[in-house]
Amino acid sequence: MKILIVDDEPLARERLRQMLAALADVQVVGEADNGLRALELAETLRPDAILLDISMPVMDGLEAARHLAGQQPRPAVVFCTAYDAHALAAFEAAAVDYLVKPVRRERLFEALDRVARIGPSTLPGPDGRPRSHLCARLRGSLRLIPIDDIRYLHAEEKYVVVHHARGEDLVEDSLKTLESEFGDRFLRIHRSCLIAREQLTELRRSPDGRVFAILRDGSDSLEVSRRCVPALREKIRT
Repeated sequence: MKILIVDDEPLARERLRQMLAALADVQVVGEADNGLRALELAETLRPDAILLDISMPVMDGLEAARHLAGQQPRPAVVFCTAYDAHALAAFEAAAVDYLVKPVRRERLFEALDRVARIGPSTLPGPDGRPRSHLCARLRGSLRLIPIDDIRYLHAEEKYVVVHHARGEDLVEDSLKTLESEFGDRFLRIHRSCLIAREQLTELRRSPDGRVFAILRDGSDSLEVSRRCVPALREKIRT
């Protein structure tokens, strides 16, 4: 079993590594000190399981677990944290087990045995709670894009272009998936475009009868398809 250890405390990572050394069928393939780095390593190292802390900088463990649930093959997540207050949220984020620090050897081995028995095809599903960030690929690394910073999303071929406060990035999520996850935050104005609800200031009709969505900062006016106009007007009123 290939294991990735994720904790912002070096001593905590060392303690887990020492305990795992006693298991002949376990290999520690990497370590990370934050959730974003964990996502990057999980994509390249393809671990079977991730021992994941919750309270970390850059991206916490709960957010990382929601992103990991979309990876293929999907690693099993075992949370290792100093606080028991996050247990419910951890299992809602599809954790296989939840260990409280200081992690006991018996509980760690029990958790890994559970991972082995469950197998990747029967891992628990995530709760569907929306993420707080999207992850974009950038020259071999990942960039976090806060959902609050997104102005609109535009589908282009097999990618979605995220237009946000700091520029543009590509994500591999489909527009349909993003609409399902963030339906309360974004409005569909075209089969290939979603705009942030809070960015929409008005719908403006041009002399030739076309309708455009005017965004808050005034830098973009996006055409609204005729099919979407009635539903969009209704959503603006509510």
